[in-house]
Amino acid sequence: MSGINVVVLDDFHSVARSLGQWDTLGDRVELVIHTDHVSEDEAVVARLERAHVVVVMRERTPLTRQRLERLPHLKLIVTTGMENKAIDMACAEERGVVVCGTRGGLSNAVEHTWALILAHLRNLSAEENNIRSGGWQTTIGRDLFGSTIGLVGLGRTGTRMARVARAFDMNILAWSPHLTPEVAETHGATAVSKERLFTESDIVSVHLQLSDSTRGIIGAGDIARMKKSALFVNTSRGALVDEAALENAVRNGAIAGAALDVFANEPLPADSSMRSLPNSVLTPHVGYVTEGLYRRFFSDIVEDIAMHLAGTPVRVLNN
Repeated sequence: MSGINVVVLDDFHSVARSLGQWDTLGDRVELVIHTDHVSEDEAVVARLERAHVVVVMRERTPLTRQRLERLPHLKLIVTTGMENKAIDMACAEERGVVVCGTRGGLSNAVEHTWALILAHLRNLSAEENNIRSGGWQTTIGRDLFGSTIGLVGLGRTGTRMARVARAFDMNILAWSPHLTPEVAETHGATAVSKERLFTESDIVSVHLQLSDSTRGIIGAGDIARMKKSALFVNTSRGALVDEAALENAVRNGAIAGAALDVFANEPLPADSSMRSLPNSVLTPHVGYVTEGLYRRFFSDIVEDIAMHLAGTPVRVLNN
């Protein structure tokens, strides 16, 4: 192929060009990078209608059947990471479009989750504001030592969360639809029922993958079981949780607050009521956004494109 049009979507940090070794692809590639997000079908298709290769950042822009069927030149989709539920894989296969991914990271989300937990429990935002405004301490922090964390999901991320929790001398409860007591015990956790986890935990932290079976898996009844003093944490996917029920619980003081990096609708609309959620620490889905991981992403993206142009096998998704 010659005259290859490569379109990168949702490069929010404007790093795609600097972190990828695009010059290794030679002058046959025309690179177009979009740093803003569009959500309407017409706007997405307008950006991609000439593309031979589309690069998507995680699941920021879904590539649905309705969109893919309107992209006549598309030959390759590269997504960051090795899973992307926002790509219609069946449609891509029907149209002969190759879908591949990149290496990911395991520690990024774990590090950010603990940052959110500690920021909430130690009231970091309020105390920093005290310093900057000429004041002094006004809050009392809470301990991790001896408290109970409930991990909803004990997979690749959840097991790393458990490892850190053990270092803090915390009690660890865990639940997921297929978790066994033997697996939980291997990671220093106690496998319990979903009901017990939400009832007894001081911190509930979500670490499940989003799928048809897990969408909305945490409902209003689960949140209603939480202690009034408990913290709800989600750095996985917003759609795993009944967001309206969570918001009501926080606003009504039924739980102590939330620490959230993900939301049901992303990017979070400017007028979303979630932006004013009290007693909460909120970040814009940056749990995986680190320089090291981004360098890995874009190195692999360029390598995937080069392999495809050379007719050699690419990294096939785990979807």
